[in-house]
Amino acid sequence: MTYVIVEPCIKVKDTGCIDVCPMDCIHGSVSDQMFYIDPEECIDCGGCVPACPAEAIFPEAEVPEKWKHFTKVNADNFKDKRN
Repeated sequence: MTYVIVEPCIKVKDTGCIDVCPMDCIHGSVSDQMFYIDPEECIDCGGCVPACPAEAIFPEAEVPEKWKHFTKVNADNFKDKRN
């Protein structure tokens, strides 16, 4: 299982999650609309969850239905970078 960043991040984009991630697996540039968690690097520690003021991070199995598509959005953000 991995963690997934969903829509509320778009409005907030707070870097607290990046600061606490021991694997440096949360990425996003200034031009990105939100941050993304690399599912292959995430060790499922959950440290990012309480650090997110927007409450935009969920375990993959607990992503609310209305934001399920963000699981693919996060993974797809890293697909081209691996090829």
